[in-house]
Amino acid sequence: MRSSLLSLVLVALYLLVAREAFAHPAPFSYLDLHLDAGGVSGTLVVHDLDAAHDLEVASADSLLDPVVADRYRDALVALLTPRLALTLDGQPVTITWGGLTVEADRQSLRLAFTISGGRQGRVSLRASIFPYDPIHQTFVNVYEDTALKHQAILDATRQTMDYYSGTVQGRMSVVRTFVASGLEHILIGPDHILFLIGLLLLGGSARRLALIVTAFTIGHSITLSLAALDLVSPPSQFIEPLIALTIVVVGADNVLVLRTANSTAKEATDIRAWLAAGFGLIHGFGFAYVLKAFGLPQAALGWSLFAFNLGVEFGQLLIVAVVAGTLVVVRRQSAVAANWVAMAGSVAVILAGLYWFAERVFLTGGA
Repeated sequence: MRSSLLSLVLVALYLLVAREAFAHPAPFSYLDLHLDAGGVSGTLVVHDLDAAHDLEVASADSLLDPVVADRYRDALVALLTPRLALTLDGQPVTITWGGLTVEADRQSLRLAFTISGGRQGRVSLRASIFPYDPIHQTFVNVYEDTALKHQAILDATRQTMDYYSGTVQGRMSVVRTFVASGLEHILIGPDHILFLIGLLLLGGSARRLALIVTAFTIGHSITLSLAALDLVSPPSQFIEPLIALTIVVVGADNVLVLRTANSTAKEATDIRAWLAAGFGLIHGFGFAYVLKAFGLPQAALGWSLFAFNLGVEFGQLLIVAVVAGTLVVVRRQSAVAANWVAMAGSVAVILAGLYWFAERVFLTGGA
């Protein structure tokens, strides 16, 4: 008897909680963006409960009365304007809000807006519509000439989105954005830079250095593309320590070559091109992590991959020009000094690689 009574109480409590849960609208907002020759227009749909909370309206249901809702229109616009920001081709724009419409069946309010100007190549969006609710999400739909082209979900952990249109302007914007990203990544990535420097320390003819750089390019381009397209995606906890080991191996190979050259008349075999190609496969995965975190436009995957790789190559050429040019100047002044620089640089490369390996394995777990 007591167990039956307890079961009835639990069922009643469950139904009460479920009823209360379903009585509240889901924590969603809906943002539609329409791109055409006239510019950008759109609508933002928000639930009455969210609007009532931030507008401090006692009864959310009262906002479903068109007369009451119209009274709060300006206050709602003032509330949402700083929470929704659009950038067109890198330039911040002002949103012109239109009328407020009540959608009683959805317990929602709809605000229309427009942005003047022609068709844009890149649309960047930042949205944090109702930050008081940590699980609130904004569903975004992007249309080009009435055709749905892109969808995204923004929340507390992801508040930004980029969209590149399928026009010529859009493709050019993809190229500009991802060339700059690739160039920046190679220039601010000390492990990639040190790997390249290690490959260049022994010097060589322009043809030999070109072969080494080309081999590295081929290697990292293969795995960059595979990982960016999610065809092969090894975990970063495995790849990042391996990248550090590639630096150690290149430095150690340099030391062995220099010691062989100093102790015998026989010239050591130059395997730097093979090292560059093989280890380039590992570095490509490292590039891919950055590219995927940056966000790949699904409508322009090929262009974004090409542009990112192009930026990486520009950065590599800049590094090669500076390092190789400096070594040539030193070698012309003194072969002994050049060998000393190569040996000291190789030891530094080894030590840095060992430090990064220990840090990524024991301190950060490869993160």
